[in-house]
Amino acid sequence: MVLNTVLVAIDNSELATQVLQVVGQFQLEPTAKVILVHVVSSGRSDFDAVVDRPHAQGDEIAYREVEKLLQSYQEKLPCPSDLEIVSGEPAEEILRLANIYKADLIAIGCRGLTGLKRILEGSVSAEVVAEAPCSVLVVRSK
Repeated sequence: MVLNTVLVAIDNSELATQVLQVVGQFQLEPTAKVILVHVVSSGRSDFDAVVDRPHAQGDEIAYREVEKLLQSYQEKLPCPSDLEIVSGEPAEEILRLANIYKADLIAIGCRGLTGLKRILEGSVSAEVVAEAPCSVLVVRSK
């Protein structure tokens, strides 16, 4: 399977590092492109509108912290990459970006929620797997 575009959905948890390590094990062609995606859930208050249009100094600082984190991940990649920081429902935004970039693969972490927590919080990875326009690599939390 030739991977031209890999969309990597990450947050600021340890699981993000694991997802990137797994993606790093692929022998990506130098012409491949990795899209690092961070979705700020629309349920979060202070950071809601920041991603699309930073407007207050506190929001701007929070946005810059996320951007700086993604850039640190970006530096470790062996091929060209782009950053996408968006606000909305995580699964919906990941799927939207996968369609826009015509991704060959989506790499995403799974926190392994079960029972009531999974029902209340939902499973972003399960929704992405069910509706993705391409293959999905799910990295489970160690």
